[in-house]
Amino acid sequence: MSFSESLAARCTGEFTLDTILKYAAEQKGSDVFLKVGAPPLIKQHGCILPTDMRPLTREDTVRLAQEQMTPEQRHRFSEQHEMNLSFTVEGVTRIRQNAYYQRGTVATTCRLIPLEVPSLDELGIESKAVRDLTGAHNGLVLVTGPTGSGKSTTLAGMIDYINSSRAVNIVMIEDPIEYVHNDKKGIVSQREVGTDTHSFHEALRQVLRQTPDVILVGELRDLDTLNVALQAAETGHLVFATLHTCSAAETLDRISNMYAPHERAMLWLRLSVTLKGVISQKLLRRADGSGRIVAMEIMVVTPTIAKQLEEGHSEDLYSAIRQDGQENYWGMQTMNQCLDRYFSEGLITEEEALMHAGNISELKQMLRRSAADLTLRRAA
Repeated sequence: MSFSESLAARCTGEFTLDTILKYAAEQKGSDVFLKVGAPPLIKQHGCILPTDMRPLTREDTVRLAQEQMTPEQRHRFSEQHEMNLSFTVEGVTRIRQNAYYQRGTVATTCRLIPLEVPSLDELGIESKAVRDLTGAHNGLVLVTGPTGSGKSTTLAGMIDYINSSRAVNIVMIEDPIEYVHNDKKGIVSQREVGTDTHSFHEALRQVLRQTPDVILVGELRDLDTLNVALQAAETGHLVFATLHTCSAAETLDRISNMYAPHERAMLWLRLSVTLKGVISQKLLRRADGSGRIVAMEIMVVTPTIAKQLEEGHSEDLYSAIRQDGQENYWGMQTMNQCLDRYFSEGLITEEEALMHAGNISELKQMLRRSAADLTLRRAA
């Protein structure tokens, strides 16, 4: 549907979810928000913008939220007041939808996902360390970050890199399925929680019977899921998973806190052997307003870091990552080192860098040095 056609549809007063999503895709939106009393809203480059459509009524939000649901999903939604689903707007975009209740009324959030799985190059992820992690044949790789930081997209790029380069069996457990992967050199099976399996935990219990080489777990939501994922990584499988944490140290502390105090020493020992790396990321606005760029803290489990993990010294990880980032040997970097480099290259503003700082006082010093170096280069 063209812009003029979508505009005509909006002016009639009646519109469908399909119409709204096509319009959002035309506007390069990443998310759509639907709630009673407000017009449809679109997130574009990290900012929420109103559309000129009319405010939605209670009847509108119910109709739009349930437009893509099956009868069974509608029944579950009426009982549970929560529903995750995914679907494709043919030829336009893939959608991850969450329908829910707020203030006694139905509301919906839709994430727009490209139809084609982006490559690491297309995502602007040039780090050799990230590619090296996809080349591992066993162990655990974690991709972390706040909601909306692009974790699923990074994982999709990493899985596609494996799928394109290695003849392996890949099993993905997701809630819901976002990017759709086609078989390339590898074989890809995608299982959706609630449709193809009852839970992450149950799917992981059964996955070893499917003889996978690579396993993706959409999220480590509880201790049972984490235990089975660790066990799979320990028995010769490469396991990818996500957590909602903002740094490598915070990630490992979160995992540790899921266990009872007397179990943590054994956990740290298991992680020192099993963990391959942690990628913690955020999405930043570009200085020129053209979109967003991903900033990453990358920790690779080197012999030094493995020793720190074995001893349970998560407080020492940041220094080890920072030191490697300065020497650029293993390909690691702290979030601050990434932000400083982006600022030096003119990709982000100082304000944007400071907003996402891992250690704000450290970053201020780094940015002052970078600004002084930039001034000297321009003068020369």
